[in-house]
Amino acid sequence: MDSANQDINLNSPHKGLGTDSLSDVPEERGAVAVNPVTLPPGLTEEEAEELRLELTKVEEEIHTLRQVLSAKERHAAELKRKLGLSPLSELKQNITKSWQDVQTSNAYLSASATLDDIASSEVYKKTQETLSQAGQKTSAALTTVGTAISRKLGDMRNSSTFKSFEDKVGNIKHKVVGGKANGESDHSPNESNPVQDNAPF
Repeated sequence: MDSANQDINLNSPHKGLGTDSLSDVPEERGAVAVNPVTLPPGLTEEEAEELRLELTKVEEEIHTLRQVLSAKERHAAELKRKLGLSPLSELKQNITKSWQDVQTSNAYLSASATLDDIASSEVYKKTQETLSQAGQKTSAALTTVGTAISRKLGDMRNSSTFKSFEDKVGNIKHKVVGGKANGESDHSPNESNPVQDNAPF
């Protein structure tokens, strides 16, 4: 019994400590969850609360400004519609303005001056002259080749072989066409001859 009481007495302080420790742990965990974990080092709860209030106000202002901006954009779109301005015309104006800006920029002017210098240089002139001569020679060569091919075709057409072949094709064509025309009756060739003989011309 005494040992049991001693165990109880020995355990009771531990139990008390256990309950105290358990009761302390949630408070510490709650404090850790709310304060130390979310707050950067050196920032107090009061300062954090002020920052939260300021953040809320800023976000509300941003929301209000977005609404105002949206209303202004709708108003601007209505004015553009009344003026006959379309997105395409605005794009053209922007492109034209951008190109004008480019043309007046130092980089463009410098590049133009460099190109002018290159165009007036002796190397460019010689290169241009060489290319021009090469083009003329190429054109002359192509003309010569074309003339030679035409001459060859003419010679071939005037050759006895081609004429003989042409005559054979003509005979075959005459027979085929004549056969179709005279295919109506067996006596049609004999009948056609007297008509041709008695023709007034």
